[in-house]
Order: sequence, then C-alpha cells, then structure tokens
Amino acid sequence: MLICGALAGPLFSIIWFITGLTRANYDPMRHPISALSLGEFGWTQVTNFIVTGILTLALAAGLWKALRSRSGSVWVLILISIAAIGFLGTALFATDPLNSYPPGTPAILLPPTLMGSLHVFFASFIFGLPAACFLLARYFDGKGEHIWAIYSKISAITFMILYLITIAGFLQVDGLVNYAGLLQRVSLTIILTWMTLLPIYFLRSSSNSQITERN
Repeated sequence: MLICGALAGPLFSIIWFITGLTRANYDPMRHPISALSLGEFGWTQVTNFIVTGILTLALAAGLWKALRSRSGSVWVLILISIAAIGFLGTALFATDPLNSYPPGTPAILLPPTLMGSLHVFFASFIFGLPAACFLLARYFDGKGEHIWAIYSKISAITFMILYLITIAGFLQVDGLVNYAGLLQRVSLTIILTWMTLLPIYFLRSSSNSQITERN
C-alpha cells in the first residue's frame, strides 16, 4: 500500500507533463492541468486522475496500518482519502474551458456550468493533503523527528499560499493569468513530493525496526 502511494505523485506528474507536450495550443504556463481532460484525447488525463485517486487511497490505507492506531491515525486516513476522492471526482466531472483552451473557446471567464462547478468542488479536496501535513507534523514532533515536522509544515503552508494565488490567476486576476498554470504545477509538485516521500519514510522506519528486532 505504501509503495503504491509513493508512486501516485510521480506518475501523475509524468503523465500531465508528457500529455501537455502533445496538445496543440496548450500552454502549461497559462492552462490548468485539468484542461488536458478536454478534447479528443482527454481520456488520458481522465485516466491519470483515476489512477492517482486509487493510488492515493492505497496510501491512506498504508499509512493507517503504519501508524497502528496511534493518536490521529484515523484522521490521517480520512484527510488523505478526501484528497483521493478529489482526484476521482475531477475525473468524473470535466472542467470548463479556460483561457482559450481548447482552441475555439473564448478567452474570457464564462459563467460555470454544473459539470465545471462540480469539478472545482472536487478539486478543492486537495486541501486534505496540507491538513494531513499539519496533523502528521504533530506526530513527527512527538517522535523527535523535528526535520520531518518542519518539512511537513513548510510543505503545507507553501502549497496553500501558491494554490490560492493559482486560483486567483484562473479567475483572471491581472498579472497572474499568464502564470496560473505554472503556479498550479509548482504548488502541486510541492505537496505531491511530500506525499511521495512520506510513505518512503514509513517503509524505511519499518525496515529499521525489523532489523533492530532481529539484532
């Protein structure tokens, strides 16, 4: 389960990066990752969201077992599962066109459709990850793992700041529109890197514990 969870972030990033290179008129500096789910080959990004959601659910289960009913373990399971459901929800409900993508759609921000609104709703579930960061920071502090505690807090705070600026860019705030896609990618890379390293930490901790017990 933890290994599956460690694969979620890298696979998600690799697929949106490669997919973005193949789309005509797609600008990763301006356009959201979700826009890759639109058009003839949108199924690739839809599949990416689904696979990421399933792997993130596996991570939640793996962490719950790794924490072994310690204080807060249930909430870690819930928060990361919320993020996983968010990935699955964004696959089911396509985003609205934005910033003239797909080609032929207007550059101005139009009133959201029901599908687009549901997409945004599920996309907001990503905030389950920074919430889990703060919760696990307390766990790390209690274990004396202060570097991990600080890293978790910094990841959460940096992600939230950048992601909120990203939202402003997609809402067509002057000076941010042309960089909203880039900001989204940076913010997601920060939080998904944490999500990748976290299960690796627990896998190494488990291995070290087994070695100690044998000795």
